[in-house]
Amino acid sequence: MIRKHTRRAAKAAFAISLGVAIVLGGTAAVASATPQAKPTVFVGNKNFTEEFILGQLYGQALAAKGFTVKYAGSLGSSELADTAIKSGKINLLPEYTGVVVQDIAKETPGKTASAVYAQAKKFEQTRGLTMLKATPFYDTDTVTVLKSTAQKYGLKTIGDLKKVKSFTYAGFPECQTRMTCLLGLKRTYGLTQTKFVPLSTISVYTLLDDGKATGGDGFSTDPQQATGKYVALTDTKHIFGFQNVAPIVSQKLLAAGGSAFSSTVNAVSSKLTLAAMQAMNKAVGIDKKTPAAVASAFLKANGLK
Repeated sequence: MIRKHTRRAAKAAFAISLGVAIVLGGTAAVASATPQAKPTVFVGNKNFTEEFILGQLYGQALAAKGFTVKYAGSLGSSELADTAIKSGKINLLPEYTGVVVQDIAKETPGKTASAVYAQAKKFEQTRGLTMLKATPFYDTDTVTVLKSTAQKYGLKTIGDLKKVKSFTYAGFPECQTRMTCLLGLKRTYGLTQTKFVPLSTISVYTLLDDGKATGGDGFSTDPQQATGKYVALTDTKHIFGFQNVAPIVSQKLLAAGGSAFSSTVNAVSSKLTLAAMQAMNKAVGIDKKTPAAVASAFLKANGLK
């Protein structure tokens, strides 16, 4: 899933004191406890810009706290990433709550962001996993068209696409089997005239610009969404649901990492606003900076590294 979307973060400098004196008293010989080694964190991410950034954000913040972090890199679609964390190949995965509920658990999502988060966390806990706190921002799929296309056909909502006798829709291959994508368009909105165009390495916005697709699966945090060149059609039937990011972690890692682990991950999540993610997505997707460099700058600016 590509999930599939510039304001500067306010810079802040924080002095972190790491010296802790532990004094053990007693008349007999005292055996000093050896501090337990921190567990290794295996970070995975899915196959699009925002996920590359998220993986680096969580990984670098944990490394700054003394955790050994290894990156599995891009794991592909949500389904493939889910297989990786279920199997133990990775033990931390930034994921979207609605994706877990609708595409992995195949459940009907709740009507609020908190309800969907609760559903997702409950599902993960049945599999030896859990979810840490969700981010303030959410990133949903959008049916995106050129502004000129919207004006030509009078498109404001997804349902308005019924006015178009036949149209092409671009998305990643997994879009074809998801209710949060092509299946939802056809089954919920009745847009059976949709012809699917699978994405590979070409951006959905490039296909729209070149006239090779009428609409496409964009994301609400894509920087292109703020340019005024494109229109995200209103999802009146709510097929895209709520998509806050919440890191999936193994229960074993959570127990071994203790409060230092969970507090570090949660601190990163708490800073991820919509404006922050749009700015970082732009820095990587448009300005061509590396996800590692962008994540490092954000963490330093927010006292997390």
